[in-house]
Amino acid sequence: MTSMKNNRTVNTKKIAFTALLAALALIFSYIEVLIPFNPGIPGIKLGIANLVIIIALYYLGSGYALTVNLVRICIAGLLFNGLFGALYSLAGALLSLLVMILLKKTGLFSVTGVSMAGGVAHNLGQLLIAAFLVSNIKVFVYFPVLVISGVVSGALIGVLAYLILRKLPPFSPAASK
Repeated sequence: MTSMKNNRTVNTKKIAFTALLAALALIFSYIEVLIPFNPGIPGIKLGIANLVIIIALYYLGSGYALTVNLVRICIAGLLFNGLFGALYSLAGALLSLLVMILLKKTGLFSVTGVSMAGGVAHNLGQLLIAAFLVSNIKVFVYFPVLVISGVVSGALIGVLAYLILRKLPPFSPAASK
């Protein structure tokens, strides 16, 4: 009986924490809209909301990370990006999360390595949807630049995520008292 109660408490805390992470990811999406970062190449962004996704992936698991990502994309799409912005975000986010989940499961990559691969996959997902929407494969001319930006921003986000994850306490029945 006590074990079931402790599991319910942990699950309730995970759901509440997921909601907080979704709100934080949305705030980071808004901050990114406000930051005057324009390198002159379409698709290059800082990706600071991905920090929250990586923390959710490592701290709570893939299902929770997917939930945080979908909530952020839907709400940010309605508030800041519009339909096409949300579509590009969704394509990049889903491919990125899939790659990060698979790489994390191998146990061969650090948080930073997983984040870097996620950054590149995010850019690839956006290029795939762009090529589909405009029916032109020539958009992949941007891919080398987007690989570099994905690696750089992924590395920065990965290092930050690693530092934050080290400070978070574990979700356990003993920690929930």
